[in-house]
Amino acid sequence: MNGERLQETWYGDREPGLLLSVLERVYGGVAAHRRSKAVPDPELVNLPIVVVGNITAGGTGKTPLVIRLCELLKGEGVPVAVVSRGYGRRERAPVRVGADTSPAQGGDEPVLIARRCGVPVYVDADREAAARAAFKAGARVVLADDGLQRASLPRIQELCVVDGRRGFGNGRLLPAGPLREPLGRLERVDWLIRNGPAQSDEWLESVPELQHPVVAMDLAPTGFARLEDGRWQDADPPPAGFADGVTAIAGMGNPDRFFDTLRSLGVRVALRRPFPDHHTFVPEDFQGLEGPIVMTEKDAVKCADLAPAAWALRVEARLPADWEEAWLASIRAMLEELDS
Repeated sequence: MNGERLQETWYGDREPGLLLSVLERVYGGVAAHRRSKAVPDPELVNLPIVVVGNITAGGTGKTPLVIRLCELLKGEGVPVAVVSRGYGRRERAPVRVGADTSPAQGGDEPVLIARRCGVPVYVDADREAAARAAFKAGARVVLADDGLQRASLPRIQELCVVDGRRGFGNGRLLPAGPLREPLGRLERVDWLIRNGPAQSDEWLESVPELQHPVVAMDLAPTGFARLEDGRWQDADPPPAGFADGVTAIAGMGNPDRFFDTLRSLGVRVALRRPFPDHHTFVPEDFQGLEGPIVMTEKDAVKCADLAPAAWALRVEARLPADWEEAWLASIRAMLEELDS
């Protein structure tokens, strides 16, 4: 089944059918077995690890949220580090990612976080080893970018991000639906973060009782940066010529969100070029494209040499001020208890 038909199944009216239903049962059984066998790393139990993840396949806005949490902790003077699997990178050796690390070594999202936040980012398929390295190097708080399903990684808090527009789709497990885990898993998360407005509240009716009210988050576009020289242009108004038509490139789980954001800024999207999430770009991807090229900031970290004249759209996660203060207060309390 191609990607478009799968999306229609997950988020539309198409029925999964017998094959997907059988595969769903297999996936659910294997996932449950793995969770039951996982043993939390004893060296990390009760340490301040905060997991930011989701229970759906595809992009929901986790990385912008991680960036915002890093900014909040840095503003409090709390040494913070990020750990990640580094999905999509070509090398497998553990690496401490810096601003000059290549995406092939560190992965696109870890490199983006390192550049935006200036915090240590540790990439390792063994995320427990990455967390141990981060604490050993002086971090007081570790943020895990993804990892909600990693039962062997201890955590003191879980933040689950959901796309407000798409919700949890048909509520089925992969591959019959978009869920990595059953909806009952949400009973254990500390906060459910809704990225963007919901088209309706119907999807919330299927959610179990939560520990806290749903937190609203928006991804606000702040401006465009040209890849070759970092030239900055505010989002309002966008660079001259964008209103005449651009080629929009998005290698992400929900590319339509990016295309819609551009249109909301008055940018005419003449050509849409969606790619799979974490796509490895090659020169052929840019051949024959006309007009200005605009891409996500995550894609841009991999394309500076391939499309230097292209522009990257930067977005920032915006959350309620009272929630940010409450979250920081919870971190302060945890650190005080750890130090007592």
